[in-house]
Amino acid sequence: MACKLSVNVNAIAYLRNRRDLPWPSVEELGRVALDAGAVGLTIHPRPDERHIRGADVPVLRDLLRKSYPGREYNIEGYPDERFLKLVEANAPDQVTLVPDDPSQGTSDHGWDIAKNRALLTDVIARLHRGNMRVSLFIDPDPAAPALAKAVGADRVEIYTGPYGGALEPHAARREFDKVVATGKAAEAAGVGLNAGHDLTRANLPALVKTLPNLAEVSIGHAVVADAMMLGMAETVRQFRMAIGDR
Repeated sequence: MACKLSVNVNAIAYLRNRRDLPWPSVEELGRVALDAGAVGLTIHPRPDERHIRGADVPVLRDLLRKSYPGREYNIEGYPDERFLKLVEANAPDQVTLVPDDPSQGTSDHGWDIAKNRALLTDVIARLHRGNMRVSLFIDPDPAAPALAKAVGADRVEIYTGPYGGALEPHAARREFDKVVATGKAAEAAGVGLNAGHDLTRANLPALVKTLPNLAEVSIGHAVVADAMMLGMAETVRQFRMAIGDR
């Protein structure tokens, strides 16, 4: 299985929202990323609309469905009723459930699946009725994939922030080993594997090489940061090379 890149466009929307202007265009930069070979687009529409706005959701849906059939739409969020109605109205290919508080700057921890078992079981069943694949955002914990499987999840997305943010070599190795152990546990549990947060062109290759079952990485901050120097198309091409998607 070749790992694929989904480009998270939240940071583009965040920059746009600094002014009451329609640029940079989330739709058009999403198009550039897709033309360069990204497997799809990821968004996280938060209640305060500090980056992705509700109005962006159908625009990106239509971009993917009309111009890029077969590419994937991944919508992340906390499964309150507002969010569930949003995804049901827009029918993404994948819904990534995250345990975020609305005040958080970004996702920074995975689900306590045992504590939230009833909620997650009901929500996943509801999303499956809409033919949406469901991924659960988890910490690097080898016990988590089997728990995710038990509540009905199709995939897990490992929170890789501690790995990506570990600049000291020994710390980076310790966090890398946690991610790898969790990725191998996902394969053993029979759930698909995604990863995201603070992944870069430098730290991706070792992860992809060690986890051949890694299906998808969702990357926003590093892609947008690199695109400021390289341009979006070249950045996507280089990230694809980093994950072996040639």
